[in-house]
Amino acid sequence: MPYFLSANFLINDHLVSPKAADFIEKIGVELKNKTAINGYLITTNKKIDRGVSVYDFIKGYKGLEEPYVAIVFAPNSKRIHLIAKPKELLNKLDKGEILDYAIKVIASKDSNSLQSKYDVGLVQAYSEMADEVAKTKGVKLKSTIKNGGGWVLKIVNTLIIIGSIIVIWFFFVRPIFTKKS
Repeated sequence: MPYFLSANFLINDHLVSPKAADFIEKIGVELKNKTAINGYLITTNKKIDRGVSVYDFIKGYKGLEEPYVAIVFAPNSKRIHLIAKPKELLNKLDKGEILDYAIKVIASKDSNSLQSKYDVGLVQAYSEMADEVAKTKGVKLKSTIKNGGGWVLKIVNTLIIIGSIIVIWFFFVRPIFTKKS
C-alpha cells in the first residue's frame, strides 16, 4: 500500500527516500503555486500488466487533482511513463528529455545502490518535468535542479566512452600491433 509521508505530490511505495521526497514536495509546492498545475511522482511496486493503460492503472490512486502532469515509475514492470490530464499538456513537454534523466541514472551500471539511483534519477526527472511545465506558463522555478543532471550525465557518458576506447585498445587493437612485431 502506498504511503504518503504527508506528501501532496509524491505517491511513494517505499521507492524514494524521505530526503528525496522532501525535495520533490518542495518543487511540487512551488510548481503548483506558480502555474496552477500539479506535478506528481507516482512510484509503485505493483505490476502494471502489458496492455494496461497507465491512465487506467492510476485511477486507483485518489487525490490526484487536475490539471496535472505525473511521472509514473513501476520498476517491477520495467515501466516509466509521463502522463497528464488533460492529455494536451503532454504536447507542450519534451517527454523523452524528461524520462531520459531517470532512465540513464537508474539503468547505469555502477556501484551506487538501487535506492541512490532511484532518488537521483527520479528527482532529476521530476525537476526537469517541473521546469518544462513552468516554461509553458512563462515562469521560472527556484527550487529545481538547474540542468544539474545534464552535466552529470555528460560526464558519465564521456567517462564511459573513454573507458570503452581504452578497453578496445588494450584487448583488440594493441594485440594486433603486438603480433605484427
